[in-house]
Amino acid sequence: MKNLVLIRHAKSSWEVPTHDKDRSLKCQGIKDAHLVSLHIKDFLPKKYIIWSSSAKRAVDTALIFAQNLLYPVESIEYKDDLYTFDDYKLENIIKSISNQYETVIVIGHNGAITDFANRVGDQFIENIPTSGFVSLRFDTDDWNKIREGKISKTIFPKNLR
Repeated sequence: MKNLVLIRHAKSSWEVPTHDKDRSLKCQGIKDAHLVSLHIKDFLPKKYIIWSSSAKRAVDTALIFAQNLLYPVESIEYKDDLYTFDDYKLENIIKSISNQYETVIVIGHNGAITDFANRVGDQFIENIPTSGFVSLRFDTDDWNKIREGKISKTIFPKNLR
């Protein structure tokens, strides 16, 4: 059994003109990331790894989640390839995960996150919001063979406010 948690980075700011990859989080994004990360502990197994896009807004989101989950921040793996908006590229990255890991948290970007969840999940989600959490289970022991997953839990900030 493989478990994949998809988290869309927290809401970022468009106020400062900068490269897309360098955008930082808005105050509301920081609050939402804390809110969701404090509510997911019971839905995670004891062992997992966290992979994050290398974009600033995803890095900052990963740090908030890791701190609230008591996950060592130095163990977060930042991947340039996760800076993608394409669900097929995201799928290829996920399929490259070593089979020694049963559960992986991936922090990334939309449309890749929503499109991938809808393509492999058993429930349609119109849009995974910023700081949104979606947990999928795959009935396989090989990341390369994930196809049809079961969405076991979704947590969105608006449902926690």
